[in-house]
Amino acid sequence: MKLDLMTSLYVFMLAGFIGFEVIRRVSPLLHTPLMSLTNALDAIAVVGAIILAGSQKGTLATVFGTIAIVAATSNIVGGFVITDRMLKMFKASGAKKH
Repeated sequence: MKLDLMTSLYVFMLAGFIGFEVIRRVSPLLHTPLMSLTNALDAIAVVGAIILAGSQKGTLATVFGTIAIVAATSNIVGGFVITDRMLKMFKASGAKKH
């Protein structure tokens, strides 16, 4: 059991580091498509979290699954709000030129 936890934490740490490095180097012009992609990935995370929370493998798994559902869902909603706001800014700047 302890080996599984350590391996999972190691994978989580590596995924966080690699994700941070990839996102940090993205051009601002590609930010809106990247937000759409991360929203799709978060939808997959929500499905996984629902499976984890509903698996009844223990109280800790249920609590972490519920926290993951809330975090991923808020990330999806926030991503759509930010993407919508950015697209409105582009529409507003295009209207001023004409």
